[in-house]
Amino acid sequence: MPFVTLPISMTQTFRRAAVLVLFSTAATGAIAGSYDPREAFAPFSYPQPVTAYRSGSGMPGPLFWQNRADYELRADLDPVRNHLTGRATIHYTNNSPDALDVLWLQVEQNRYREDARGNFTSDRTPKQHTDGYRIASVKVEQGGHTVDATYVVADTRMQVRLPAAVAARGGKVSVTIEYSYDLPGDFGGRTGFAGSKNGNIYEMAQWYPRMCVYDDLRGWDTAPFLNSEFYLEYGDFDYSITVPSSMIVAGSGELVNPDDVLTATQRQRLAKARDSDATVMIRTPAEVTDPASRPKKDGTLTWHFRMKNTRDVAFGASTAYVWDAARINLPEGRKALAMSVYPIESVGDQSWGRSTEYLKASVEHFSTKWYPYPYPVAINEAGSAASGMEYPGIVFDPMEAKPKDLHMVTAHEIGHTWFPMIVGTDERRNAWMDEGFNTFIDVYEADAFHSGEFAPKRDGEYAPKGGNPVDEILPLLADADAPPLLMGADMVKEKYRHPATYFKSALGLVLLREQIIGPERFDPAFRKYIATWAYKHPSPSDFFRLMESEAGEDLSWFWRGWYQNNWQLDLAVTNVTYVDGDFHKGAIVTVENLDRLVMPSTVRVTYDDGSTKNVRLPVETWQQHTRFALTVPGDKRVVSAAVDPDHVLPDHNRANDRFDMRSSRTGSK
Repeated sequence: MPFVTLPISMTQTFRRAAVLVLFSTAATGAIAGSYDPREAFAPFSYPQPVTAYRSGSGMPGPLFWQNRADYELRADLDPVRNHLTGRATIHYTNNSPDALDVLWLQVEQNRYREDARGNFTSDRTPKQHTDGYRIASVKVEQGGHTVDATYVVADTRMQVRLPAAVAARGGKVSVTIEYSYDLPGDFGGRTGFAGSKNGNIYEMAQWYPRMCVYDDLRGWDTAPFLNSEFYLEYGDFDYSITVPSSMIVAGSGELVNPDDVLTATQRQRLAKARDSDATVMIRTPAEVTDPASRPKKDGTLTWHFRMKNTRDVAFGASTAYVWDAARINLPEGRKALAMSVYPIESVGDQSWGRSTEYLKASVEHFSTKWYPYPYPVAINEAGSAASGMEYPGIVFDPMEAKPKDLHMVTAHEIGHTWFPMIVGTDERRNAWMDEGFNTFIDVYEADAFHSGEFAPKRDGEYAPKGGNPVDEILPLLADADAPPLLMGADMVKEKYRHPATYFKSALGLVLLREQIIGPERFDPAFRKYIATWAYKHPSPSDFFRLMESEAGEDLSWFWRGWYQNNWQLDLAVTNVTYVDGDFHKGAIVTVENLDRLVMPSTVRVTYDDGSTKNVRLPVETWQQHTRFALTVPGDKRVVSAAVDPDHVLPDHNRANDRFDMRSSRTGSK
């Protein structure tokens, strides 16, 4: 989902809170004795233990396994009744060490039922409802025999009871479900339809029953869909969508029957786009209302797509689409295709005219810096029912977005390809590993795009122009009711979802990269994490352990303070004297840690000739001390000494960061 701007009222509340926090701490200081080295550096209990499946290095263990789900999907979209009829066959492979006598599936259209659990837990409850999935039949095929299955539906989950258990370590079973449902309108949030000048725009996600994950952490993970996101198995998809011939379908993966659904002109333009860094029009605005832009005038057409090694597929469909495309240049000479589809209302460089440029640049940046984009196409689709949502190979973004916002949301949504499409995070339980990690990589993409045309992202979401993100996090850290990052995503109130799940998680990685580890060690370690857990399901502990092992740092103090707790930082310079009272022998700078969080920091001494000297205080300084006397060599008079002089740490009391010699009575020879 997008790194959205907070509502004005919430932004103002956060800013007022920031002022109050800074004022109150400047006036009173931190509570004496609130920092305890024994607490900060106590042995850290990782949330998940080391097993034969997951090693102490954060890597998959020698017995690591993962189940697989391959899909054959067929669906008819009826835009007159706003109705979908489908048939899903799931070929499931049980690689676990356990025989499975039931299967659990997600039937998430039930989220739109009036009695859905999510209506009682979320602040974003739909005001309209559907009757959810209508299941026509469920059949199971095992060992060459097909039988009607017994099943039970519970909210957004379905349990299928098998006639015989699926054998461990490679057993297979196939389930075929025939179903239908009425589409939610623009209240769907993650799926639905909404109007445009030339027809409805359909944004279709969660449109088929999907397998729940069975893993080594908790067996079947059957967390209901309340309004959070997803946790899915990987596999290959073969799917077909039948729509009226007047509609264009933009879907995840590769279109395998272009001769059937595109005109000769459109196929020629696509071929040109595959070799073009400049955007090529596939269907122009003038052609949207031209019947000749479709291969036949009436009846239906079936669009056939395939996608390999993915966890999901989604599609958009409309009579209203303008369509353009350009080549994506990937590492090792590989190519992919960036495409945008949007209504006439969104035409022009002040709207969606540069969408494909943004999409192409984002994918190229993420691919070069972190891990290559794995899919044949990347699609940006403009609508309003599900705007700001991500799926493999396609993202749904707001049709009314202007350039800066469109660049931001495009980069963020396609950035979800890396988290959680490639790195298969359990978003329903650990959304901070999804939204926060993706927001983190967005920071550097914004800096890179056209030399920072829309940068900096890092202070554009909460802060006023010129604001500092380490100050913007202070109200959250000071809020006693704010959740820690290590909390189930569905338990985080909407008030805190964005500040914690997106912003605090992303800022934590920025601090790790730029202040704690350094890019030269962080970047290879983070790339190793992505490559190691590509198409697998890492836990928080896997991330913590791998980053420590690869970067060569014990970071348990940071995991405890920033992720397990919501601790504050308050470093202070409390005194400056000269060695033996003689400035020629150097200065003694006393630095104190006054609150519960610890961080490495820089101390800067400024001399009377304007020169400065920096000394780096490592985090180990605070393992045995609450106060540390730092000797700084030099033979000049000191004007001042400051901790964190470049304002890069989330220190909640800036008033005590600097000690000014002119206001002290310290003498010298």
